[in-house]
Amino acid sequence: MQNPGGSVKAWIALSMIEEAEKRGDIDPARTTIVEATSGNTGIGLAMVAAAKGYKCIIVMPQVPSMYERYILVRKFGCDVHLTSVMQDNFPKTIENLIGYSTELVKKNPDYWTPSQFDSEDNPLAHLTGTGPEIWEQTDGEVDCFVAGAGTGGTLNGAGQYLKSKKPSCRVVCVEPTEARVLVGAPGGMHGVVGIGANLQLPLIEKLAPGQEWAEGPRGAIDEFAHASTPESCEWANRVAAQEGLLVGPSSGAAIKVGVDIAHRPEMAGKTVVVLQASSAIRYVSHPMWEGQKVEGKEALPIPPDLETEHPVCRWRSEDYVPPPKD
Repeated sequence: MQNPGGSVKAWIALSMIEEAEKRGDIDPARTTIVEATSGNTGIGLAMVAAAKGYKCIIVMPQVPSMYERYILVRKFGCDVHLTSVMQDNFPKTIENLIGYSTELVKKNPDYWTPSQFDSEDNPLAHLTGTGPEIWEQTDGEVDCFVAGAGTGGTLNGAGQYLKSKKPSCRVVCVEPTEARVLVGAPGGMHGVVGIGANLQLPLIEKLAPGQEWAEGPRGAIDEFAHASTPESCEWANRVAAQEGLLVGPSSGAAIKVGVDIAHRPEMAGKTVVVLQASSAIRYVSHPMWEGQKVEGKEALPIPPDLETEHPVCRWRSEDYVPPPKD
């Protein structure tokens, strides 16, 4: 969440572009970068593209929760293409998103996609960056690593690195309860933005090729855990109020799982590291901010509602009473 661009995806954006440059696949003079994303990878790519002089097109689903990511990508000077949303059919929405991006690249020889869901340069960023950073900052005292599964790159790269240094370190993959496709459950709608793409992830499959999508360990991953949308938002809001950390819904999911693991008897005295993927500032349009948004509209009406005889506004947040729910 403290990376440039506000999310862990800054790691993979830089890695995928620079590795492609080393291979001679792309250069700013001729290449337009195109990627399908729910937002955070798009922001990372837009940021790196702007710094390196590339044209960039980010393809996003046309849903309200993309608002902050849309304006951030545009702020970096990149184009945004929005794809249609299939009501109550999130898997089809993702299929439309990736399908449109794929066709766009096929039709234009100078367009190039990092293909974050299956690019080996995605986990490479975490194998050479995130994993070593965790190891160094914990002085090797990491007993469990917990992260959400967006593309699977973080778990693949950082998980493999930590296992190579300490085979007993447990690696835990977090999915939304509503969309546990990595253990063979059907996909579904959820609000844990950033993870749970309703796809079987090639970067998870590569950890244990041919293994059935089911409960149990998979390559570097020891456990597949989950948190629901309400639980994820609750924990994101809790750490903001109690720890001063503004994290997004997927981080809330990972924290919930991490806390549950830390309370297991066998984890007494052990160190659990939970990856915080992105900042909550990225999700102001998300329902997790609803209470603050309602209060803010009451406190800051348009036009301002000030009594002329009182030059100082006397509205106080501690006096605020939320409107009754329907």
